Amino acid sequence: MTHWLPDLKAGTGPLYVRIADAAETAIKTGALADGAKLPPHRDLAYDLKVTIGTITRAYALLRERGLVSGEVGRGTYVQGGRRDASPAGDPLTSAYGGTRALVPPSGKLRFDTTAAVDVGQAEIIGRVMMEIATEHPSEISSYTRTVSPDWAEAGRRWLAQGGWAPDPETVLPQLGVHAGVNAVMAAVTGPGDRLVCEHLTYSQVARSATLMGRRIVLADMDEQGVLPEDFERVCAREHPKAAFIMTSGQNPTTSCLPLSRRKDIIDIARRHNVWLIEDYLYGGMIADGIPTLAELAPDRTFILNGLSKSVAAGVRGAWVACPPHMAQRVRLTQKLVSGGLPFLLAELSARLVLSGAAEEIRDRVLTELAEREAAARRLLAGQQFRSHPRLPFLWLKLPEPWLSGTFKQAALDQNVLIDDEDEFKAARTDRVFHHVRIGFSEGRDRQISLGGLETIGRILHQAPSGEGAVI
Repeated sequence: MTHWLPDLKAGTGPLYVRIADAAETAIKTGALADGAKLPPHRDLAYDLKVTIGTITRAYALLRERGLVSGEVGRGTYVQGGRRDASPAGDPLTSAYGGTRALVPPSGKLRFDTTAAVDVGQAEIIGRVMMEIATEHPSEISSYTRTVSPDWAEAGRRWLAQGGWAPDPETVLPQLGVHAGVNAVMAAVTGPGDRLVCEHLTYSQVARSATLMGRRIVLADMDEQGVLPEDFERVCAREHPKAAFIMTSGQNPTTSCLPLSRRKDIIDIARRHNVWLIEDYLYGGMIADGIPTLAELAPDRTFILNGLSKSVAAGVRGAWVACPPHMAQRVRLTQKLVSGGLPFLLAELSARLVLSGAAEEIRDRVLTELAEREAAARRLLAGQQFRSHPRLPFLWLKLPEPWLSGTFKQAALDQNVLIDDEDEFKAARTDRVFHHVRIGFSEGRDRQISLGGLETIGRILHQAPSGEGAVI
């Protein structure tokens, strides 16, 4: 570790900016060499007599400038000499990679994932894959050039909610919901166009959009979801081409958009000619009975759902239902963006759904999630958080004086990986929520997951001291 202490008497502006400016000067002059490890947050905060949060913001600003790379659990390094040891050490990864480590440290409990719980689905999936390989050897050895009617029918069934189901002719299989959203964005927007996102959302979609040359604009939200009046403001001022919205089981807040707001959003989208991209990955698990945007406005909405959270993330199965005249365009952009759909995975996903195996697995997953969510309510009693018996995560409000990033580091020090609120911010915003997301679906052994929740509970009852340490 390099001994470095900036002179805060020089410069103007907030302390964290002056610290970052001093570090940038030291890097450019060689006082901080490539690969040098910056002092830990707690040490530098103590030496400078400032808060941990000030140092965290300064280091974050340095990452934005592409001058340092952060390695979870290992420290912050000057960009350059350690690129071989840190895949996240290049400016592109720093800009688009989010707050998670590109290569997560080993030996940690993964509460930063919400993949389907392991309920023994591998045996079923393996048997179906063997059947496919036996029955379709030529299709497996070649490229996928057609979409089987069975694939569309499986998507129609998986996307269906209540008494509504999309027309199978509008349904296309995708290589996961995220890839499907990318295909839709490529179909309905161009470089420079704007995409509306909520302040907090599945922000990897926003990063993908930015990487593709689209611009993110934010619509405000409350505990029920996106605010129609602010969506109207954004549409009138920014003229976006599309909006990405998670209507039910919103990630990370768990909110469900009321029917009245859904109707308002549709009316606004129609007036301003905005496409709606409805991520229903968690909504399909909740099955709250509220009509989807796609049911209310099939002419304007692309709805997506898949298998990753309720059946098996490794299958990468998903479907999108498009407005009738847009299906072929999305099929083309999906091929251009992803390189095409693998026959094996598309056929596997369809067979799992059409045979009833996917529904059987989902029922087992949801049963296990309900047990874990109930345990979380017991173990975190007295804390403020939002959860749902059918969702694999909870949205935890941190008590004073915890900050989101500091609490994340404290959990890491106790061998638990969680997500701070910045992981879900679609773009730069002044909003601070003081929340973290806790996923609890990892692993087949429920007791290991409950042990992690107990660890989170212990940290919450202790005060932050230093860089993620607790006393």
